[in-house]
Amino acid sequence: MTSHCRQRGMTLVELMVAVAIVSILAAIAIPSYRQYVVRSQRADATSALLALATAQEKFYLQCNTYASALGDANSCADGEVAFADTSANGWYDLTIDAASDTDFTVSAAPHAGGPQAADSDCASFSVTGQGVRTATSTRCWQ
Repeated sequence: MTSHCRQRGMTLVELMVAVAIVSILAAIAIPSYRQYVVRSQRADATSALLALATAQEKFYLQCNTYASALGDANSCADGEVAFADTSANGWYDLTIDAASDTDFTVSAAPHAGGPQAADSDCASFSVTGQGVRTATSTRCWQ
């Protein structure tokens, strides 16, 4: 009784087809994933601006004016500097654009050289003392 064992395996053509399919899927998935990450990181700007607006309101309650510099945005009574000039994850730079006795405007822009710098859809965010939220695009605050 003779038993013939055939070796089983993939041919080079089958291997190349599998590599091509994986390459096509990766070419589609990686940019989509990167775009999703960029959109999700926008929350860093919105939460930082809302926290800064809250700090401005606290400052106003203590000082009867809004802070004109980030170093002042915590308290006029004790001079404590507690608000950084970047968002929590460092993806956005925060500024107080305008401040007066009656209103303020704070903004966030992507940190130069950071991962959000390529986000041209939402290149800037701002909020005023009246709660008006603006951005490069209407969907940025969503």
